[in-house]
Amino acid sequence: MMRDAVVAEALRWERTPYHPQARVLGVGVDCAQFPAAVYEAAGLIPHIAPDYTPQWMLHRDEEQFLGWVRLHAREIGRDAIGPGDFAIWKYGRCYSHGAIVLEPPQVIHAVIRGGGVCRGDMDRDSELASRPVKFFTLFE
Repeated sequence: MMRDAVVAEALRWERTPYHPQARVLGVGVDCAQFPAAVYEAAGLIPHIAPDYTPQWMLHRDEEQFLGWVRLHAREIGRDAIGPGDFAIWKYGRCYSHGAIVLEPPQVIHAVIRGGGVCRGDMDRDSELASRPVKFFTLFE
């Protein structure tokens, strides 16, 4: 099942250190490159190489990350999310922090404060629960 493949690949990245704009398993990754690498490895998207600066969300209103997501996934409601789906939160001026859903409300994401790829709870972690969020699926 494709959902299982996404979750398994995401879990392989757990404890990979946070590093802006990196995408190397076990070495470094950020919250944009992490889902791109996982969904590519699972065969759901082609290789994409987003071009962004580490703090673009603090200085621009342009929904750059959201635009990349919408090219490959469709938006769904919270009640429809399942393992392998994607969540994106508004940080700064636009939606700019992504995570892969494990089993709602559990997610896995690359975070600076957590030191890298770690699990989180979108209902309990204040950094996530306090922000606007959108959900997407790459599955039919």
